[in-house]
Amino acid sequence: MGKAKTRILKRGEHEQMPTMTREGAIKETIRRFKNKENVYDIVTLFGLTAEELLEGGALYEEVKSIEGILNV
Repeated sequence: MGKAKTRILKRGEHEQMPTMTREGAIKETIRRFKNKENVYDIVTLFGLTAEELLEGGALYEEVKSIEGILNV
């Protein structure tokens, strides 16, 4: 396969990755809470705060359970 074709295929792979906004990260975190999935990676990546999660609809108990990794 030629160089150009390889570059086109690689570019297509990278463009398929979704971009996430801060609001999207909050929604995804709340979805993960409800499905009892791991939320540590997304919370630490975006540096979410307890206030943001509570305003987004997370339960107090859920936020309290991860208070060690939340930004104050």
